[in-house]
Amino acid sequence: MKKTLWALLDDRVGSVGQARGVLQVLEKHLDITEKQLVYTKWAKLPNFIKGRSLIGIDTQNSAEINAPFPDIVLSTSRRTTPVARLIKKQSKGKTKIVQLMFPGNTGIRDIDLIIVPEHDTIKHKNEKFFTVTGCPHRVTSQKLKEAEDKWADVFADLPRPFTSVIIGGSIKGKPFSKQNAEDLAMQIKQLHNKLGGSLLITTSRRTGEEAQNIIMNKLTGIPMHTFLWGEKKENPYMGYLACADKILITGDSVSMCSEACGTGKPILIFEGHNWLTPKHLRFTKSLFSGGFATPVYADNALDFEPSKTLNTAELIAGKILEIR
Repeated sequence: MKKTLWALLDDRVGSVGQARGVLQVLEKHLDITEKQLVYTKWAKLPNFIKGRSLIGIDTQNSAEINAPFPDIVLSTSRRTTPVARLIKKQSKGKTKIVQLMFPGNTGIRDIDLIIVPEHDTIKHKNEKFFTVTGCPHRVTSQKLKEAEDKWADVFADLPRPFTSVIIGGSIKGKPFSKQNAEDLAMQIKQLHNKLGGSLLITTSRRTGEEAQNIIMNKLTGIPMHTFLWGEKKENPYMGYLACADKILITGDSVSMCSEACGTGKPILIFEGHNWLTPKHLRFTKSLFSGGFATPVYADNALDFEPSKTLNTAELIAGKILEIR
């Protein structure tokens, strides 16, 4: 009989995406149930006050948390940790807790495995902590093949090779400046001048209209397929990853960069000037040192080939399956 796992999911899209990257690996090995949690205003209370409880959970609109309890509970954010700790308490210790991301110091004694990205530089180092590069994601060879089959015909009239350009934007109160937009556009144009072919470009909500306009105006005349923020059409993001010969991506999103590095394609990262936080810069450096990506401005950027593919979800799933 398979072991059972409950995944505590909330309204944090990024956390849920990471969790589902792990779950899609585990579903072959475990009996998985997703437990959707809805918060009340009390969810903002610190965990040292909430303890092991359902404080801050809208119990009428959330999934039931009742026996029989699972063998493993996957806590996907700091706010789901008190619920996971309550489950362990009510199961009399039978349920093991796996925590994605560092939950803070409260309740660490109850948690059996804590997954932390190396760029967070968490000081609490012991056998409970498992350090990974980047974050788990849902990009797999099968999903890439499905996306390529779906989108290849859409891009068929564009000249090869394809350079996919994935653009993020403002972070932590730091806007995606006009200067960085101009610098990124210059890097894209230089790449195209050397490689030829076409661009597959997507922007995000955080890019901003001014920066997006600067970039697109400077790339006029280049063959391309675009999906710009706010457009009402099907999102080709997975198609861009699947069909790319090279991928140029901004370093502001851990999840987007991790997904790109999960393709096995040559990844070139744009870090910009006075934009990325120290945490983001630690992350991009970990991708460079790990052989997953290279800076777009490196002298040999066009020759870069990754030495390995970033399969963080598989590493985490393997560690979870070792829990006894």
